[in-house]
Amino acid sequence: MNSPAFRLPSPIEELHDERVRRHGVRLYLKRDDLIHPEFTGNKWRKLRYNLAAAKEQGHSRLLTFGGAYSNHIAATAAAGHHFGFETVGVIRGEAHEPLNSVLAFSTRRGMVLTYHDRDTYRHKTDADVLDRLRAQFGDFYLLPEGGSNALAVKGCAELPAEIDIEFDTVCCACGTGGTLAGIAHGLRKNQTAVGFAALKGGDFLVGDVERLQREAFGAVSSNWTVRTEFHFGGFAKRRGELDAFIDDFEARHGLRLEWVYVAKMMYGVFALIEQGVFRSGERVVAVVTGPDQSFSS
Repeated sequence: MNSPAFRLPSPIEELHDERVRRHGVRLYLKRDDLIHPEFTGNKWRKLRYNLAAAKEQGHSRLLTFGGAYSNHIAATAAAGHHFGFETVGVIRGEAHEPLNSVLAFSTRRGMVLTYHDRDTYRHKTDADVLDRLRAQFGDFYLLPEGGSNALAVKGCAELPAEIDIEFDTVCCACGTGGTLAGIAHGLRKNQTAVGFAALKGGDFLVGDVERLQREAFGAVSSNWTVRTEFHFGGFAKRRGELDAFIDDFEARHGLRLEWVYVAKMMYGVFALIEQGVFRSGERVVAVVTGPDQSFSS
């Protein structure tokens, strides 16, 4: 089976916006959404070394977890299709027909779906739950929910070296903390990373980023922070203020921001520029980790 063609390194584009310019800040977009239609952004960076490990260990099946609208579920299904793995997606909640666009895409890419009620799902990594899954589906290579583990973090750590301009700060959205953990490790001295939590009560992400850095690199870096005030009500929740920002951004720049993660980050970046957190003369790179897409093909 032929491997898909990836656009790496992903492009860097300067964002020309008077709201940024009047504060003396230069803002760039790292367009990881353009890496590949089915492996956008941090999803491919997280998967690439896990797929190599699964192959080296002799696995023919990938199993992972996610919600019904999880882009990680879709990317894992695509990985199976393109790289010759069987795939199983364990979905939080009850089955619903017809399938939404993400799950329909995943099944078209060959993924077998199974469902766990929310109580079982909370214990998804317990030994007895995993044993039942192995009894049902056979042996598998386990990918964590969201794809973040030590190998995923190492993949994300490669991102800063792709940025061929001088910069001070990299910003990214945070769901599990893996992308932030990797990016921060890949930075040079005097560069920093800022993660924007996409879910309410995201203070726990600090501990998760620290754990992932220890697992991947053996130490925790001090060059990153997590902003938790731009969640707009919680994970996969939105408000009119965010929708208006997305519409305005598209009108100004011709790019429709993915709303669960990327738009919240971009809203936060503009807010921090307005507040003076990013000061005149700073060069900020915002990572666009996913597109506004419906998996219609």
